[in-house]
Amino acid sequence: MHDGERILIVGALLSAGLLASLVASRVRVPGLVLFLGVGMLVGSDGTGWIDFNDYEVARTVGIVALTLILFEGGLAAGLPEIRPVLAPALALAIVGTVVTAVVTGLVAAWLFDFSTTEGLLVGAIVAGTDGAAIFALLRGSTLRRRLARTLEGESGLNDPVAVLLVLGFIHHLQNPDYGLLDFIGLFAQQLAIGAVVGVAVGYVFSFALREARLTTAGLYPVATLASVALAFGIADVAHGSGFLAVYLVGLSLGTATIPAKQTIATFHEGMAWVAQLSMFLVLGLLIFPSDLGGVAFEGTVLALVLVFLARPIATVLCTAPFGFNWREQTVLGWAGLKGAVPVVLATFPVIDGIPRSHEFFNIVFFVVLLSTILQGTTFEPLAKRLGVTTDDPALPRPLAESGTIRRLGAEVLEFPVAPDDAIVGLAVRDLGLPREAVINVIVREGQAIPPRGSTRVQAGDRLHVLYREETSRQLVSLTSSWRTGPIGPRARPARTVRSASSIFTARPWTEGDGDATRPTAISGQEVIDLLRLRRDAPGSLVVLGDGRYALCGSVLVVGARRQVTEWIERRMRVADESERAWLRTALGAVATDQPAQPGT
Repeated sequence: MHDGERILIVGALLSAGLLASLVASRVRVPGLVLFLGVGMLVGSDGTGWIDFNDYEVARTVGIVALTLILFEGGLAAGLPEIRPVLAPALALAIVGTVVTAVVTGLVAAWLFDFSTTEGLLVGAIVAGTDGAAIFALLRGSTLRRRLARTLEGESGLNDPVAVLLVLGFIHHLQNPDYGLLDFIGLFAQQLAIGAVVGVAVGYVFSFALREARLTTAGLYPVATLASVALAFGIADVAHGSGFLAVYLVGLSLGTATIPAKQTIATFHEGMAWVAQLSMFLVLGLLIFPSDLGGVAFEGTVLALVLVFLARPIATVLCTAPFGFNWREQTVLGWAGLKGAVPVVLATFPVIDGIPRSHEFFNIVFFVVLLSTILQGTTFEPLAKRLGVTTDDPALPRPLAESGTIRRLGAEVLEFPVAPDDAIVGLAVRDLGLPREAVINVIVREGQAIPPRGSTRVQAGDRLHVLYREETSRQLVSLTSSWRTGPIGPRARPARTVRSASSIFTARPWTEGDGDATRPTAISGQEVIDLLRLRRDAPGSLVVLGDGRYALCGSVLVVGARRQVTEWIERRMRVADESERAWLRTALGAVATDQPAQPGT
């Protein structure tokens, strides 16, 4: 077959997949089912247009696809979103996956007359939820944010666990002396190395992308693809979990303040869809319908056991300690969708020559097919029926594409406010934004709020910050302090200077005075509060440690309330319109400020 023919086939299959997705949306069937059908139709046992039964190639394609899917999942979530639900997500990812594998595996051993280890291997193959399937489901869902983030975290973290279970059971089948301690050792080694590599690569690329100024936004996805390849490759070569490393890199970059973030997110979302589509096409190509008759009944029964028994049991056990009620547990249990992950894992025993491994692969077909149709089509109606949805999307979408904004030298940062963040309750003017940054909108309970300086930040808000590229370094440290503090105005001391005796100063601002936007000390007095920030030029209105006010800009004015007020009123008579607008703002701030009184 010529290269041109191969490229033509790829293009035709991708086009067929897109057409299938359009048809699926009209007939209310998950698109992945139709992708699977396309693969079976053109495969060796269908029309025979594509003769494909190379499991090694399929595994390579699957590993690449799975790394892209996991990275996109971490990138879309970000650590601040996952942190509040990290404990239940980890419990579901580790304990839940093991419990699901054991229950399903024991039933599989009974149904198919497998040995216990063979049954557990089948259970491990189908135990993990699929990241891409979950993310696709949540993008069209209004599930409560806590439930959605728990599912996101679980689906990203449980894939390495499922892979390790599969590898462990394969080792035991190949070498009966491979015992529980060996299994635990492999588990600990893979997870530890994968975690270290993921954190290290994520930190390096987050720092590099912040510091670098690439010539075009299109180069940033190239850099993130490099981070994916390096993270997986380094971890795998070091005998660690490359999948865990990739997911952690995605979380790191999803959390960091980096340029062209929306461009990166959009690119990787598309790549994840290509990966998922490719894996379902491969599964369809590898499935021979004529071989399914021997496992059709038992395979369907096992899929039903997995959906109605194994996953719900694991969910209840893992979420009970974290305050989830029975409705939430029901939805979490029903959300154990299968997708590309079992397809990838099912190739492992085939390549390693495990007896009856082709039978395992056919069983996976029924599990994936039933999970996709049954759970995928009923999840949202079930969640609404149980009252665990809201009016807001489970995964908020960006308000606008940032490509044009970036070409103008700016970026947009979306900051989700967690309940324990330091900025909860603070006014917008107290958030410490640099002069070249502004909060242009706050999204609160599905509504857009144009913020004022006095607007208070609430838990659950999403702050959309527009900032110039040159202030990105300041934004990194600032957003970190938004999480942990300290942030906001310092407590005001009682006045030590009275209006009648205050020393008044009015003189030109000099370089020795520092930054007029964020002064730290003026005339030997520490700045303890920022009342107003001028946006059209360097300038601010601050309060000094001795209780006086300082108006900073082209002219430095320092004095008590009456003195500064009188100076502003005189200056407004000769100022141009731009300065007059700023002086009006400063005048109002001085007039309404409430300083501390002695003894308070």
